[in-house]
Amino acid sequence: MSSEVKIYRVTGYMLISHDRLPTWQKFTQEVTALNEKDALEKVYSLLGSRHKLKRYHIRVTKVQTIMPEEVTKPEVHGLLKAKRLVK
Repeated sequence: MSSEVKIYRVTGYMLISHDRLPTWQKFTQEVTALNEKDALEKVYSLLGSRHKLKRYHIRVTKVQTIMPEEVTKPEVHGLLKAKRLVK
């Protein structure tokens, strides 16, 4: 098992305002993780906490590994530039 951190781009749809006027909105998230399963878990956690969504309100359509040159999110750029992490 590899312990190398990879960058994943996760795309899909999330159900916004499911109780009043349900609307499926497209999303794209870039996260760092050890494997695809961990990347999905992180995306579910981020979207659930930011938008108060349940997991069944999130539909993932594609998970792909990307190169560091393809990253568009500034948060991921910052993590890639870090020399070391402090606990």
